[in-house]
Amino acid sequence: MSALRTLFARPWIWAFIAAFAVWLATILFTGGASTLGLTQAALTFASFSVIVGLGQMFVITLGPGNIDLSIPATMTLAGTVALKLMDTDNGLILLGLAATSGIGIAVGVANYALIKLLRIPPIIATLSSSFIVQSTAIWYNRGIRIKPPGVLADFAVASSFGIPNVALVALAVSLLAWVLLEKGLYGRWVSAIGQNLRAARLAGVPVDGVRFATYVLCALLAALAGFLLSCFSGGAALNMGAEYLLTSIAVVVIGGTAVAGGFGNVPGIWGASLFLFLVVSMLNTYGASAGVRLLLTGLIIIAVIIAASRKPAG
Repeated sequence: MSALRTLFARPWIWAFIAAFAVWLATILFTGGASTLGLTQAALTFASFSVIVGLGQMFVITLGPGNIDLSIPATMTLAGTVALKLMDTDNGLILLGLAATSGIGIAVGVANYALIKLLRIPPIIATLSSSFIVQSTAIWYNRGIRIKPPGVLADFAVASSFGIPNVALVALAVSLLAWVLLEKGLYGRWVSAIGQNLRAARLAGVPVDGVRFATYVLCALLAALAGFLLSCFSGGAALNMGAEYLLTSIAVVVIGGTAVAGGFGNVPGIWGASLFLFLVVSMLNTYGASAGVRLLLTGLIIIAVIIAASRKPAG
């Protein structure tokens, strides 16, 4: 009984409970006909939210005011540039990956430069940089939709061991993020800064270096998500990252990460990402209109957050 109580006291468990409940409701409505397809789709589309959510999680864990609003623009620019450089040539995949990494690093450096050197609040700094990044993507793309190399396109839509490949990539990224957060010195530094910035500085934590690395990490993960999404969808679109602005924040909050900073949660990002996708799928299955879907999605998210933040008795 105590083990069960301990499990339910963990903030991330509620996201998984909600995801399972929505999955079960959808399966029951369809008589079990869509079980495999829904599960595969949930793992696939949740993967992109997981990758960007992990980056946002590290940033938010740094403490109040820390947030990255340049994620959608970074995804778009990375996907656009990588696909155009590769130009459907399988032999240029490494060049595309290098360009993706370079864009992520450049955006992260630019974001923190605005925050540190110009002393601009992170929400304003990253929003400002997003306009520049998105404009660069528009100029570079010029409305042309270029297909990914065949190898990447096949990889992105295929599965291994019954699990979508993009989900396996997201799982690998998640394991690395968990090791960084829970087992590494970097993760302890991030949590310490989020809990008390002044105390962390007095304790010798390299605050500026950690914050710099965190914004670069977030942009790198956004660039990776954009690269994978453009390969999965068959091309880079200028609005492909738009939905991930609020999603990257929602999965962090629903997943149990402390909004005030100081505590990150990797497993919860998966539960929240699966939950958000399954909610939309369930409402679509029930034939709900767009307005009803938005209303019910908002209400369900609020309910999950309330349940996750409820303090256990005793």
